[in-house]
Amino acid sequence: MSQIVIDTNVFVSALKNNTGASWYLIRLIGKNKFETNISVPLMLEYEAVARRFLDQTNLTISDLDDILDYICSASNKHRITYLWRPFLKDPKDDLVLELAVKSRSANILTFNRKDFYNISQFGITAVTPWEFLKDRRLL
Repeated sequence: MSQIVIDTNVFVSALKNNTGASWYLIRLIGKNKFETNISVPLMLEYEAVARRFLDQTNLTISDLDDILDYICSASNKHRITYLWRPFLKDPKDDLVLELAVKSRSANILTFNRKDFYNISQFGITAVTPWEFLKDRRLL
């Protein structure tokens, strides 16, 4: 089964728009279509950024907590014990890449593919949620 890491911008997009590919992707977590991978730093990033945008959604803090709890329960958890930063321009992108390498993920799902330049040397490809879902015929 395909291993993936979901960038924070995709997670927040799913919360803000319940009709897009990001929302559809998040709804498929835990449905045996792919395996998501998380780490403590990534979950903290999801929470911090989502809370900043919560007023742009129809969600309460309790709803957000439930979504984060579900993602935690349905995803593979990884402890990142090595750091070879900086590799990318943004340290928050580095934490996503480190998790993708550790989890042996084939894809990082992001809207900022250009931020993940030169990751092919790790056997990882940055794709949008729509590209990922379309390529796997999950739409």
